[in-house]
Amino acid sequence: MSKSLDPEIVKRLEQLEEKFRNSGQDLGSYLDGLLHDRYLTYWDYIHLDTLLSLQIPRTHFPDEEIFITYHQITELYFKLIIHEMKQIVDDKLQTAAFFIEKLNRINRYFNVLTDSFDIMVKGMDKEQFLKYRMSLLPASGFQSVQFRMIEVYATPLCNLVNDKERGNYSENEALEDTYERLYWKFGATETETGEKTLTLKQFEYRYTPRLMRIANQVQDSTVYQSFKNLPESEQNNATLIKAMRTFDANVNVNWCLVHLKAAYRYLNKTGNKSVAATGGTNWKQFLPPTFQNISFFPSLWSEEELANWGKKWVEDLVNTSN
Repeated sequence: MSKSLDPEIVKRLEQLEEKFRNSGQDLGSYLDGLLHDRYLTYWDYIHLDTLLSLQIPRTHFPDEEIFITYHQITELYFKLIIHEMKQIVDDKLQTAAFFIEKLNRINRYFNVLTDSFDIMVKGMDKEQFLKYRMSLLPASGFQSVQFRMIEVYATPLCNLVNDKERGNYSENEALEDTYERLYWKFGATETETGEKTLTLKQFEYRYTPRLMRIANQVQDSTVYQSFKNLPESEQNNATLIKAMRTFDANVNVNWCLVHLKAAYRYLNKTGNKSVAATGGTNWKQFLPPTFQNISFFPSLWSEEELANWGKKWVEDLVNTSN
């Protein structure tokens, strides 16, 4: 004896039939597919086996697995951050509430990253790190294109120009020219010759087209410009301004400082000399926020705050690291 279908099930089937009919599709075919489909499992949904197969150390040192796994986790968080930033850039509603929601998500992601960075600072054996890092040359975290994408989505390229080059910058110059002046390029040059490191050359060859494509796409709609395009009443929202400032500090102060802290832990005072970073960067000059002096949203800070950008944090870090 056949059992009568629950009226709610019949209602849903009728809704599905209408949905597929309106799109020129046959509901029966989709029901056949559902009938023969396997039940979804957690491990298949997140591709767990594939995910766990991606940690492939290059040496026999056990702590290298910590190093590579943490960097992969970081890149996944960067992906989530970019996911939120794209929604801000594409937003047409122009409400402070939407900005705040997305920025709060971004700040939570960065809080997780900075809070967990002690895994890198304290969670690896120093001697192991100094040995296996040599097998990574010339690869470097400097080559994280997703971090550079975060910068490009956040603010116009002019705000990423090297501090020493800002006097030569012109608002009328082509984006390609501004791109050549970006601060991080100056952090990956040979100290003695001024030549670009292999790390930088590799990165430029691989990712310059992508970064320039994004820069052109968001030339007038970065997060900063989207904020400035909000109605004045929305721009003056105190919660939004706080979220913007927090994002700026998270990326351009806090994230720099946790890396500087790790560098002091592993690279400072080895035989009375600092060890060079794998990418050839002069980390003591490149990592401090006071050297980079980058702010995504300069109009949201006072002149005094910009003049002392990250200074106190760096002084505290150096004093506690020595």
